[in-house]
Amino acid sequence: MRVNVLERLRTFVRGETKLEAADAGPSRRTQALPAVLTPWRPGMGAALPKPTAQNLRRFAELPYVRRAVNLVKDRVSSMEWQVRLKRDAVATPETAAMLRMIRRAFERPNGQDSFRTFAEQVLEDVIVGGFGAAEVELTGDDAHPFRLWPVDGATIRMETGWDGSQDKPRYQQATGRVGQDATLPLLDRELMYVRLNARTHTPYGLGRVEVAFETISQFLQAHRYAGKLASNSVVQYALWLDETTPQQHERLIRWWQDEVEGTGQVPILSTERKPEVLRFAGGTDADLRLQWQEFLLRVMANAFDLPPMFLGLHGDVNRSTAEEMSEQAFQTAVLPVASLLAEHLTRDVLGKALGLHEYEFVFLAEARDEAAEVDLQVKLLQAGVLTVEEVRAMRGLNSESAGQRESKSA
Repeated sequence: MRVNVLERLRTFVRGETKLEAADAGPSRRTQALPAVLTPWRPGMGAALPKPTAQNLRRFAELPYVRRAVNLVKDRVSSMEWQVRLKRDAVATPETAAMLRMIRRAFERPNGQDSFRTFAEQVLEDVIVGGFGAAEVELTGDDAHPFRLWPVDGATIRMETGWDGSQDKPRYQQATGRVGQDATLPLLDRELMYVRLNARTHTPYGLGRVEVAFETISQFLQAHRYAGKLASNSVVQYALWLDETTPQQHERLIRWWQDEVEGTGQVPILSTERKPEVLRFAGGTDADLRLQWQEFLLRVMANAFDLPPMFLGLHGDVNRSTAEEMSEQAFQTAVLPVASLLAEHLTRDVLGKALGLHEYEFVFLAEARDEAAEVDLQVKLLQAGVLTVEEVRAMRGLNSESAGQRESKSA
């Protein structure tokens, strides 16, 4: 199938076949939502959960964790991207048409998603559990040669005995069914499996939420304790009156409730002995363990390769360090994930599925410094390296004609 599609693509770009609208094509083989078909199993009550896929995704829905996940996912999925020739590839007359065709296919990966919504689903699994996956489907259509379907990466199992053969399954998807349909075999070229933090002792990746699992659990417990302590707060002191009769005790309580409580008046007590004040606790913010929660937030920020500033800790941030931290977050948290996804799209989709090894998918992921960029373009323009038209094209401006330049100079 892959060879036939490749030959049809090259025949199409040479103009020997006409462009046709993409038809329905073969349906996808993987299950869209296999977790829905999995029978529910009761948990263990209030016991500390293990870092399973369900618990990781549940933790990823908490506000502070969602903030860290969205910082990476939204930035990568909203980046500009392009399909281009590799450095050692030679351009041919059919190159431009092939690039346009591949770009159209990536812009509409399937009948339901745009590239951004497709990338968001894959990146969510990559960041949460380190197991992003997508099915690569060859359609046999010249205008739309492939489709990409996001797959629940937690349902993918590895074939440990895979010997590298392209005709033997490398992956198995747990479909949630019973019997012979319990698993679905997938070839290497039929599935794009993105592993974050790949390791040698396990075939699976390690997601950033998985790294911070214990810290998130501890923060959740501390946050719940502080919330209960704040919402169920009581007075942290009491008056001890020595040698009082039960009648005097009841009379004092009624007087305090009627005349003192909630009035803001100064209470005056006249007793033979000075009342003793009993304090039960400090009654300060230290009881809420705020410093401990702040420390846990810093640990979570480290697990996501983000500066603590991005999780709401602004105590040690000023104007001079904020820009540097923003650049650090882009270089350590965003750029590696973008490069990983682009590499898999190049190798698994363009290379393995279509056999187009001379093309590559890249994100335009440079962090732009407007002042430095303008200064560099001016220097290149003065040195004669770039022309005015090239600089205008780099800045997204329409090229002006020679007559317009002459009229401006006059």
